[in-house]
Amino acid sequence: MNGVQTEKTQAEATPESVLEWLRTSQVRFANGSTTSRDWQAQVKATAGGQYPLAAFVSCIDSRVPPEIVFDLGIGDAFAARTAGNVVDDDVLGSLEFATRIAGVKAVVVLGHSACGAVKGACDGVELGHLTGLLAKITPAVEDASGGNPTPGSDDAALVQRAVYANVRNVVTTISRSSTVIADLCGSGQVAVVGAVYDLATGLVDWLDE
Repeated sequence: MNGVQTEKTQAEATPESVLEWLRTSQVRFANGSTTSRDWQAQVKATAGGQYPLAAFVSCIDSRVPPEIVFDLGIGDAFAARTAGNVVDDDVLGSLEFATRIAGVKAVVVLGHSACGAVKGACDGVELGHLTGLLAKITPAVEDASGGNPTPGSDDAALVQRAVYANVRNVVTTISRSSTVIADLCGSGQVAVVGAVYDLATGLVDWLDE
């Protein structure tokens, strides 16, 4: 799966094989053995169409570009990025396009350690449109803190628990809010999973493992 994706490679892929491919490529990144690619050749090869295998819902954090930390090439994956890797109707619509129309087999909700958005939710930050975004993370903060919606971000262990809880909540939200994706998951055509990237090690912890 490390070459440019084609209609054939996408058709032959399964949710399980795509997730295994992502696990392997992510470890390759963390070990410093990334794939050598001819980017200009990939630009030309994908100009006429795309057959991606995965889609990411990830944080906008500059240290966690999903295509890089999963050692992916052009045309391999979609990436929807929001602070705190939260979803709204536009992101859900994008994922429905990615899965139902474009043929993606796996959706990965990717959080990361020491997430600034999660810390902001822990601190009860209010700032313009950010206020509403952080409100989507508050349930995870409450889960992590035993019911306190604004426990503060000084406790690193609490923040990390909230990061994991938020990823799990977003995975659940995707399936519950999109009948399109729920149907694809129910028929085994798509998998939606959660993962957390460690800023210090460059490794991903998969929540389904």
